[in-house]
Order: sequence, then C-alpha cells, then structure tokens
Amino acid sequence: MRLSEPRIPPLEASEWDENLAELKGQLESTDRVLNIYKTLARHPKLLKRWGVFGTHVLFKSTLPARERELLILRTGWLCQSGYEWGQHVLIGRTAGLTDEEIDRVKEGPDAAGWASADADLLRAADELHNDSFISDATWNALSGRYDTQQMIDLIFVVGQYHTVSMALNSLGVQLDDGIEGLPK
Repeated sequence: MRLSEPRIPPLEASEWDENLAELKGQLESTDRVLNIYKTLARHPKLLKRWGVFGTHVLFKSTLPARERELLILRTGWLCQSGYEWGQHVLIGRTAGLTDEEIDRVKEGPDAAGWASADADLLRAADELHNDSFISDATWNALSGRYDTQQMIDLIFVVGQYHTVSMALNSLGVQLDDGIEGLPK
C-alpha cells in the first residue's frame, strides 16, 4: 500500500443518508460494504453513476471471467494498486485462475508458461498501460479470438481498472479485512 492511512476517510455505512442507503444493498459484499465504496460514498453522485459502469465491466462484460481477471490483475500490478490486486486475487481464483497463474501475472506476457491466448491478453494490458494503444500485432492476435464487443470490453476493462487504481492509490483506500495487498 502506498499510503498507510486514507487521505479521505471512509464513510461508514451506518452514516449513509437515505440516498446512499438505497445503494448499500447493491454494494455489499458478504454482508459488508467494501472500503472502496465507503470512500466513494463521500461523493454519492459519482458513486451511483460509476457503479453502473463498474457493474458492466465486472459482471456484464462479454469477456469470459477468467480472461477479464487476467486483464484486471495485470493492470492492478502495473499500477501497483495493492487494494485492486488483493481483491482480484480472490475474484481471479473464483474465475478459475490458479495461484501459479496469479503469481505469473506479475512477470507479464513474456513469462514462461503462458498459453499464447493468455500472453496476448497480458500484452494488450501492457500496451494500453504503456502507450494507451494496442499494437497491430496484438490486435490481430486478439481479434482472431474475440468478437467486436469483446474487443471493446477488453479495452474498457483495462481503462476502468486504471481509473480505479489511480483513485485507490491516491485516496489511500486501505485493504479490507482479510485481504492481502501486493506481494513483497
């Protein structure tokens, strides 16, 4: 974690007004509200509107969950977002990633052991991170496997998690209980 305490303290769910309270049920994870949502509750209009987009990217994307999680984990690693990494290690496991694959995400697309399809996804995340552009070679490899909507979703997954990582890092959102951040 880049900051040892939040720059903007989370607003405990018990303090939420009626407008935020209606969002609470949608934002709860295992009967608790995550620190990212409690922090963004300080800006209720943003939280409500961002939640619609974030829900699409995380739950309604046309990409298979495993591939989406490879993109998110690589983006979280590249952005050095301990919060994002920790949350998506758990989600990635649920989506079918092994601990070995999750560990290998840190090494990137050229690490030994990746299937070419996985390496192409990681390469796209790297290219978007470094240049805000997917090269022709990577695009052609991916577009041979993914349809138009999936290609668009791929770009927006990486973009969404860049934005989220920037916010988490800069706001100092702290890890939720039971979540481990970036490995040492």
